[in-house]
Amino acid sequence: MMSNLIIREERTEDFHGTELMTMRSFWNKFHPGCTEHNMVRIIRESKDYLPQISRVAEYDGKIVGAVFYTKAWIDDGSVKREVAMLGPLAVEPTMEGNGIGGALIKETVRLAKEERISEIILAGEPGYYPKFGFKPCSDYGITDADGNSYDAYLCCPLSEEFNLCRGKFLESGDFSKIDDEKLLEKISGEFPKYRKVKVQEGFMQIFEQRLGVVESVQGDTYNVRYWELVIPAKLSENLESKPKAGSDVQFIWNHKGESKITRVIKNLLEE
Repeated sequence: MMSNLIIREERTEDFHGTELMTMRSFWNKFHPGCTEHNMVRIIRESKDYLPQISRVAEYDGKIVGAVFYTKAWIDDGSVKREVAMLGPLAVEPTMEGNGIGGALIKETVRLAKEERISEIILAGEPGYYPKFGFKPCSDYGITDADGNSYDAYLCCPLSEEFNLCRGKFLESGDFSKIDDEKLLEKISGEFPKYRKVKVQEGFMQIFEQRLGVVESVQGDTYNVRYWELVIPAKLSENLESKPKAGSDVQFIWNHKGESKITRVIKNLLEE
């Protein structure tokens, strides 16, 4: 983690910066655009918001990360036990690889223990959260509200009381507002207009890779534009077709070594 990174409570003057950073963090990750900036605003206004364990990360006076928590419940059919739901966890995309997300998780898990919260539950990257003590919900007999289990459903036991938690995971009812198109359009109008990319029909999941545009080619090095950064990358060995300047690509950003372009994509919104 960066030595001068500050983890603290969010202030009113941070709201716009936090929402913009969250928007950038999730842009085009699951579908064209995103709704997570709208989620942040809804959470703040919710009666189920847990500001006492939610935190932002500040670096050089700028919000570069944030994690929000809300009340959630595990319902076994006879008893509903209150737990905490983590999400969203957002990191400024140009600052990825600096341990910001990990610092936010560690600090807020500590705060949750102090608040005597029995468990944290989330839907997120199954390859990322286990290093912080999260395990599959299916290991503990916890499903979604419809009784289904997914690899992305994870939980972090924090007390002995957690052993009593079995059943269906129920999130705050306020999350039903997240996909309100009028509300989303209104809040999105407060921020810069970013290009939307549609990689495939239906749900897409860009977790461990990134979407970028080849800005220039120098020999076997492809300079990929990723937000305000230009990242030099090589082609992966199993790439089916070579990109050129202007090509949309999917790539692995190796912060400590060689980045690799893994796929040339077509933006279905521009065909």
